[in-house]
Amino acid sequence: MLSGPAILRISVILILAGILAAVVQFLLPSPSRTPAPDPAPVAEAPSTLPEPIAPPAPPPAPEPAPQPSSPPPGSAASRPAQMPSDALAFPSEPVQQGQAEIDQAEDNAGPRALALLDLNTASVADLNRLRGGGAIGRAITAKRPYTSVDQLLSKRVLSRAVYEKIKDQVTVR
Repeated sequence: MLSGPAILRISVILILAGILAAVVQFLLPSPSRTPAPDPAPVAEAPSTLPEPIAPPAPPPAPEPAPQPSSPPPGSAASRPAQMPSDALAFPSEPVQQGQAEIDQAEDNAGPRALALLDLNTASVADLNRLRGGGAIGRAITAKRPYTSVDQLLSKRVLSRAVYEKIKDQVTVR
C-alpha cells in the first residue's frame, strides 16, 4: 500500500511528464505538418497586376421623414389621442359576468384540504419539503413510530421553533 508522500511524488512526476510531453509536441514539428515548398517566384510584368479593389462606399444616410403638415388649430385631429383614464380602464366594481357560476362552484367544492404528511409513513424527501422545516426528514424517521405529533418535542426530535412551523403540516394516523 502506498503512503501519502509516495502518492504525492507519483502525482508530481505524472504532471511533469504531461507538461514535458506538451512542450515537446509544441516545439518539434510533426511529420504531418511538413511545410509546403515555396513556389519559385514568377516574374510578371507590372501591367498584369490586378488593380486594387476600392473599398465599398458607405451606404447613404437615411433622410429624415417629412413632418406631416399640422392640422388647423381647434380641429379634432390637432389634439393628441387620449388614453383612457384609470377610472375607465379599471372600474371600481368588478365585472359580474359569471359570478353566479363561481359562487355555485365554491358552494359545491367543500372545505379546502391541507396536504398533511403522516409522520410514520412519509418519506425523508417529503419530510424535508415541509415549509419551515429544513432537512429534518432523517431525524424524524430515526425516532419512529409516533403516537402523536407532540412526540416530536417529547422525543427531542425537533426544536420548539421548528416544531411550531411544521406542526400544522403533519399528522399521525
